[in-house]
Amino acid sequence: MTDPLIDLQIDASGLQCPMPLLKTRQALRHLNPGQVLEVIATDASSAQDIPAYLRQSCHQLVRCNEQPGRWIFLIRRGERES
Repeated sequence: MTDPLIDLQIDASGLQCPMPLLKTRQALRHLNPGQVLEVIATDASSAQDIPAYLRQSCHQLVRCNEQPGRWIFLIRRGERES
């Protein structure tokens, strides 16, 4: 299975909690339902914060890859704003 095309990418590398999550939420507002956001984060808190937020929202976590000191999230924008 191949990853979906990325419509928007944000690089939150070097930003500390809660900034990666806030930038993720802000970026999702600029996408249309079904579009895909890629988020790159280096703050370890993002590994918990972003998936926790997505579980409570209408958005879908497509994939999360962990690399040494870096997390890459693919997120599909949901139908309604949350």
